[in-house]
Amino acid sequence: MNQIKAESNIRKVALTSLSGTSIEWYDFFLYGAAAGLVFPKLFFGDADPTTALILSFLTFAAGFIARPIGGIIFGHFGDTIGRKKTLVTALMLMGISSTFIGLLPTYDTIGVAAPILLTLLRFCQGIAIGGQWGGAMLLVTESAPHDRRGYYGAYAQAGAPVGVILANIAFISVSTLTTEESFLSWGWRIPFLISFVLVLISMYIQLKLEDTKSFKELQEMKASGEGEAKVIKTSPILEAIRRYPARISLAAGAFLSIQVTFYILVAFILAYGVQTTDLSRNDLLMAVLIGSAVMVPMQFLFSDYSDRNGRKGIFMTGAVLTALWSFAIFPLVDTGNFYFVVLAIAGGLTFLGMMYGPQAAFFAELFSTEVRYSGASLGYQIGAIIGGSFAPTIATLLWKNYDIFWVSVYIAFASLLSLVSVYFLTETYQKDLNE
Repeated sequence: MNQIKAESNIRKVALTSLSGTSIEWYDFFLYGAAAGLVFPKLFFGDADPTTALILSFLTFAAGFIARPIGGIIFGHFGDTIGRKKTLVTALMLMGISSTFIGLLPTYDTIGVAAPILLTLLRFCQGIAIGGQWGGAMLLVTESAPHDRRGYYGAYAQAGAPVGVILANIAFISVSTLTTEESFLSWGWRIPFLISFVLVLISMYIQLKLEDTKSFKELQEMKASGEGEAKVIKTSPILEAIRRYPARISLAAGAFLSIQVTFYILVAFILAYGVQTTDLSRNDLLMAVLIGSAVMVPMQFLFSDYSDRNGRKGIFMTGAVLTALWSFAIFPLVDTGNFYFVVLAIAGGLTFLGMMYGPQAAFFAELFSTEVRYSGASLGYQIGAIIGGSFAPTIATLLWKNYDIFWVSVYIAFASLLSLVSVYFLTETYQKDLNE
């Protein structure tokens, strides 16, 4: 009976984490799609199309610059007051920020204040996503059976491709149901306004879920005086940096390939495909949607594999295959054939799933309980800012100034750095998180 109850509880935690992270990432990726398709026309005045696209992707980057800040702030409170409370706060911040983007006046209405406010709200999105990942990931992995951490951790990771799917469905639906003029006037705002549902999900988590066993045991040890050695005298972030500088750096390096490739496949490729092929905006959004749908089950498959065979091997294989596939992506897109474009994106996202799926468990297992939120978040968010923040911008510059081939080289180089970083990390899949 207790086992059935435990299994029911972890499924509830996993599904709640998936729903929360999916809507959170929906908001974050919604901005990415809008940055490639809408914002250049509405928020940057009379700038020429290429300059406006680059400026729009730079506001997209503001979210990544804020992510380590969010990781530091929420990591501190996640390790001191609990995983659940910090996750709730991050979800509410994202819901409110995204709703305000949907209400924001454009350049024609308030001039230069429009891109400034847009960047500020994007920054708030970044702080929220910087805090959300650690909370959602630990809520699942610290609650899961030790031999199923990879599989259940994939629920938190699946929020990213599911978020892409939801964002693209939202844009395709609104674009289909409105004229081009109406879409640019008010239609694009509707997907952002839907983000208010995150506030409702955060309220459910606050009322219905408990904090993790690992965190509660740590608090009990501190209260009883048994855990004096575990009491953090300084900020958990500073303690994590003091104890695990190499692991944080290598974790950030491991994340580079995922970030560079992912944002090129779900954001940059929209602008590239529209400008170089006869495919429509909706065709490309649909291709990204299908590729993301393929990525979701692949993440669970590879995460389950990592529970039995270890995290490092499957992670490193994903990095190698991503590097090789990078040279197939753009020749496939250049054909202008919808099915080849789907193949290009789905192939890349499948190989990313070999890394991103097991990542939640892998990063959680690298750090001890009292600094786990801080250490894992810091590694993740440093990798995000280095790898993801300027990926669409760098890709655009390489494409416009040199050749699209160099975007493939960029992806392959990031994958090589990830391969080397994971090689130097220790295998973790048999670690007891409650030690």
